[in-house]
Amino acid sequence: MIRALLGLIAAVFIATTAAAQGGYRVQSGDVLQLEVLEDPSLNRSLLVLPDGTVSLPLVGSVRASGKTIDSLRKSIASALAPNFASEPTVFLTVGQLNPVTTAVNNAAAQAVASKVRPYGTVAVYVVGEVNTPGRLDVERGTTLLQFLAESGGLTRFAATKRIQLRRADTKTGTETVYQFNYKAVQNGAKAPVIVLREGDVIVVPERRLFE
Repeated sequence: MIRALLGLIAAVFIATTAAAQGGYRVQSGDVLQLEVLEDPSLNRSLLVLPDGTVSLPLVGSVRASGKTIDSLRKSIASALAPNFASEPTVFLTVGQLNPVTTAVNNAAAQAVASKVRPYGTVAVYVVGEVNTPGRLDVERGTTLLQFLAESGGLTRFAATKRIQLRRADTKTGTETVYQFNYKAVQNGAKAPVIVLREGDVIVVPERRLFE
């Protein structure tokens, strides 16, 4: 009875949200709000990365860019389903739109971004177990360690030993992944000097069991 009532409430909520955001198609840089009725520990903000995906615990990457909110919600529910007795009830809304309108190509996008962000900064993206995911403008010369120290902080689920910095080469299309053990640095280890660049993506994974 209770489950049926919750299902009815969820259906009304989803219908209302779909009516309000039904025509919008997700794009890189958007921040989405995810809620999973059956497991509140999965509730979080999801940043749509430059490659058009979002990263989810238990699932990994899910294609988001170009989908409607309802279509993406269904994709996330299906991806999470193997971890539940039945397909979970998923709520998904747009929390923040990309502050820079998507352009025809990367060069145009960077030109637009340079006009709207503070002078002398680079745009980086942070996703995963952080308190303030999304696109952030940081001063040129800022290192990854400095960024982690002055940003909004990590959640209690953060895998601080396995933080990643993903850097794409716009000329070759290849991606370099730097591993960063933030916990070791906090305990006194020497930190590698990684200076942030335009378009860097910082990924803070979810901590594994007993990690």
